[in-house]
Amino acid sequence: MPRQRLVDKLSNPPDYVAQIAEATLPSSVAELADSYDVTVGDRDRFLWQWIYTLFPSFTLSCVPDEHAETARAQKTILTMFVTLLDDLAEMGHDRETFEEASQIPYRPESVDPEREGVDAEQLQFIQEVWDVFEEGIEAAPMHDEYRDIFDCDLRQTLNAIDYSRVLNENVELANMEGIEHYDPHNMLMFPYANVDLMYSPSFEGADLGTLRSVIWNLQRMARIGNWTTTWERELREGDYTAGPVVYALQEGIISSSDLDPDDEAAIERVTKLIEENEVEDRFLTEWNERYEEVTERNEHADSVDLDAFIEGMKTVLSYQIAARGRK
Repeated sequence: MPRQRLVDKLSNPPDYVAQIAEATLPSSVAELADSYDVTVGDRDRFLWQWIYTLFPSFTLSCVPDEHAETARAQKTILTMFVTLLDDLAEMGHDRETFEEASQIPYRPESVDPEREGVDAEQLQFIQEVWDVFEEGIEAAPMHDEYRDIFDCDLRQTLNAIDYSRVLNENVELANMEGIEHYDPHNMLMFPYANVDLMYSPSFEGADLGTLRSVIWNLQRMARIGNWTTTWERELREGDYTAGPVVYALQEGIISSSDLDPDDEAAIERVTKLIEENEVEDRFLTEWNERYEEVTERNEHADSVDLDAFIEGMKTVLSYQIAARGRK
């Protein structure tokens, strides 16, 4: 399905942009966003407003109203934590700080802010973001039941970021099989679901396998939406891990010698080649096929509405399209 038809079917971008821009972040997130602006400042606050506004569209139905806002804030804070690490690896090309920050959730005693090459100020802020997330999530009623699964899934996200770092430093290894295997974990769909489950006392463990089976497809769909709406910005940042760029490299549409973030003419040539070869449409067609496939599977779970969860991915794509160039 061509991109324009899909856009017309799913969204009215100007309405979404206005909604996002008017969003008021909860105090726990707003305070961290203020500190982010001072300490890092690479991202506009619009990004945190965007994800916070979007979460209700794909929050699991088993999260009761009494916990919905807390879970929403916690997932926004988790997004900030992962974004900080992702930007270190992909935009900042800061291997040392990324490696130290990656230990924070699992081996905080091993983190070395004095290691050569480490940005100690940014590392301290990343620790602060994680501490706020940790303090909040420990109070979740089902924290202990799902914490081990959450930790495992978050490790996959950090591993995906590390793969992206390695790819950017060794562009010749770019291939679709690799990026399709690693990169979808960067969308946090499994950790987000785990946070929801920590706040869902009524969720039945017997439904967990079915839920996660569905998430595998939805996570790939979320990654496609992100790839097709951020690759142009990432090109200018020296980040070549978006699917359309990797596909263009693999298919010989562009070559690694064309990639130079400091050469505006080269960036324009690469962008034009990707557009002329309709690479985005290839991915959006796959998004549509995956949506139809997961819908036709008609998966069922007694304690969570999977149909509503799947349907929410159309809104996710709509928000991604609406925020193109803004996040």
